[in-house]
Amino acid sequence: MQMISSSIVHSSASGLLLPKFRFRSAFSLSNLSTLSVSRRAAAAAPICAVPSDTTTMGTGFKPEEARVPPAISPPEPPITKFNIALCQLSVTPDKERNIAHARQFIEKAAKKNAQLILLPEIWNSPYSNDCFPLYAEDIDAGGDASPSTAMLSELAKTLKITIVGGSIPERSGDKIYNTCCVFGTDGKLKAKHRKIHLFDIDIPGQMTFKESETLAAGVTPTIVDTDVGRIGIGICYDIRFQELAAIYAARGAHLLCYPGAFNMTTGPLHWELLQRARAADSQLFVATCSPARDTGSSYVAWGHSTLVGPFGQVLATTEHEEAVIIAEIDYSVIEQVRKFLPCQIQRRGDLYQLVDVQRLDSTCAN
Repeated sequence: MQMISSSIVHSSASGLLLPKFRFRSAFSLSNLSTLSVSRRAAAAAPICAVPSDTTTMGTGFKPEEARVPPAISPPEPPITKFNIALCQLSVTPDKERNIAHARQFIEKAAKKNAQLILLPEIWNSPYSNDCFPLYAEDIDAGGDASPSTAMLSELAKTLKITIVGGSIPERSGDKIYNTCCVFGTDGKLKAKHRKIHLFDIDIPGQMTFKESETLAAGVTPTIVDTDVGRIGIGICYDIRFQELAAIYAARGAHLLCYPGAFNMTTGPLHWELLQRARAADSQLFVATCSPARDTGSSYVAWGHSTLVGPFGQVLATTEHEEAVIIAEIDYSVIEQVRKFLPCQIQRRGDLYQLVDVQRLDSTCAN
């Protein structure tokens, strides 16, 4: 098992990675990943000035109406700085082996002082429509009916960690879902996200896959308050839809977690691009975790599990082999970035709106 520290791969989130602004329109994207600025230095550095009319922009442009219902400010997190572990696991047809292997990775990550563990998409089963029904578990029943989540619950409680448990095939009645479970430090199931956007694509001669042949789509966004902050959950293909990330940001998330398994066609083109885009447009941390690559599998994962900061900078990543990435998250960086680029008060509610249907229905019902 390869253990990777963010201090080796990239600098940690405690030092905000920023360009040096000398002219309002001139900065180098390469500086985003190479220049680490301490808080003290950042405060003293010449930062691009916000236009003097920005604070009054809301009078005619109605930024508060760009989110319906209005956006919620992120709550004060229980902890502002902590370590996250991204466990890039190999997956085999042996389910018992996969569960034992994930246990080993989680335990080793916890020994490295990780307080939040993220697992890959479909880590207990081969990624195949043929396998999903065979490996599916009844999560609500728990116990022997769901050995994968029973293990996650046990470790979360024993190790006093928060686990975003990647995803597994879930059987619920006559339907099968691609489901992510979040366990708190007490071992209790805090949230369950069923993949909303199913992976149905056809790139002739390169990649064809239709999850909808076997899986049902989830019907609700999932945001959960944990001991390491408020987390919005998506699974793989969900990351392509900016609207979901924007809803999570408007609900006050600190971090977006996407277990995913991009393939050898879309991975090189879009995996990092989409992570950085979701982080930059939401001004939040984004963490992803992929299975390790197995070239002998019918579905070959791209790998490259990654943590991205709220300025869109890659903080930690790896290649395609098995690895545990340990990286630091510092939520104070979110506030810094939103001061530097105050997009939230510059939105044009007079021109466009993002409607959170679930929140709006809840508000109307009350």
